[in-house]
Amino acid sequence: MLTDSFGRSHTYLRISLTELCNLRCTYCMPAEGIQLSPKSHIMSADEVFTIAKTFVDLGVTKIRLTGGEPFVRKDVDLILKKLATLPVEIAITSNAVTINRFIELLKTCKIKNLNISLDSLIEEKFKLITRRNDFNKVMTNIHLLITEGFNVKINVVLIKNFNDNEIIDFINFTKDLPINIRFIEFMPFDGNRWNRAKMVALDDILKQAENNFDTSEIIRLKDTPNDTSKNYKIKDYKGSFAIISSVTNPFCDSCNRLRLTANGRIKNCLFSASESDLLTALRVGKDITPIIKKAVLAKYKIRGGMDTQDKLESPDLHTNNRSMIAIGG
Repeated sequence: MLTDSFGRSHTYLRISLTELCNLRCTYCMPAEGIQLSPKSHIMSADEVFTIAKTFVDLGVTKIRLTGGEPFVRKDVDLILKKLATLPVEIAITSNAVTINRFIELLKTCKIKNLNISLDSLIEEKFKLITRRNDFNKVMTNIHLLITEGFNVKINVVLIKNFNDNEIIDFINFTKDLPINIRFIEFMPFDGNRWNRAKMVALDDILKQAENNFDTSEIIRLKDTPNDTSKNYKIKDYKGSFAIISSVTNPFCDSCNRLRLTANGRIKNCLFSASESDLLTALRVGKDITPIIKKAVLAKYKIRGGMDTQDKLESPDLHTNNRSMIAIGG
């Protein structure tokens, strides 16, 4: 097992397949774009599989594929089919713009769990935050995925004075649909101009819910082990909602996650500026297991070492990390 110095076992690996995306979400990618890794520095399908298998051999039981947008990668079908041969649960995070083309592939690979990014239920707002006009495609594909029997979660990054007035609309979106809405606190990364004033905290979200529903109707659900979210539902609604409070109420004590960037570097925390290069070692024939174990042991107790409010709000520490699109959602 991959256990760190605080006794946390790591069984969940998030793999970014690409730094490319067909959207340009403001909290994920700077307006001017980012310097992409050269194509030769991106993991090949075989390299993704080899590294993933190494992690599975070390105790990983769940892999989530992210990007950028994983479905813009031309060999995504090959990667999914290879990974489907491993004894591991596979899930995907996508923006759903083109996911309708991959329904049969997902079924063939027995992938059931999909997280879809959607930050507004209003077309014009969607266009503002994504810098693209694909709202109708995404909404159509969300309903298609539900109809096809997939387990769908909707990721909503909340930003004050932009989409925080849609919290109740999103909760009501779960009334007739078996989906889970996940409200995510706005987090600091390079180039996304984060400041605390833009953040909508867990308490603010719950306050809106309590102001719009009788407290007896808001049911606190039991969270699963290592869950990043606090889960709720409204009585008699088909779906549920959750809050991921990485900033105000981090879940570091039970963290079991590791990240692999598209250029083959392991990040032991989303907030960590340090990385360990697996791909270069793999390409020269070295055993990557010791590098992985060393990286896990170096994991900080809280948010990549940002264990105080001052550190969290320091722009210097944000710019030491990558932009979100280059880390993997």
